[in-house]
Amino acid sequence: MRKKILIVDDEPNIVMTLEYAFKKQNYEVFIARDGSEALEIVINNIPDVVLLDIMMPNVDGYQTLKYIKNKPDLKNTKIVFLTAKNKSSDVEKGLKLGADKYLTKPFSVKKIVSEINNLLK
Repeated sequence: MRKKILIVDDEPNIVMTLEYAFKKQNYEVFIARDGSEALEIVINNIPDVVLLDIMMPNVDGYQTLKYIKNKPDLKNTKIVFLTAKNKSSDVEKGLKLGADKYLTKPFSVKKIVSEINNLLK
């Protein structure tokens, strides 16, 4: 069965680049441009992993993570922050809130795909 990934980011170029890379890896890809769109998607399509930006309009990445972590049917969903917030205090906060990985921008697409593949093994 194909793995499902939800990419949540408000930057279209990042979304398009990652969507292409994960479709090439045979993932079923869902896209959200902010946290509120992401929350609508996870209700009907439980992803294996959510690749989540932090700084977004409406519902930010922290709020999105808290919602997902509080839903029993999403307990096996992995959360990976992909963000420009790269201070050690930001990383610490993200991991403390329950993120499985914390990756920073700018990024290598190859590295992101590798990190997600390893996380889902």
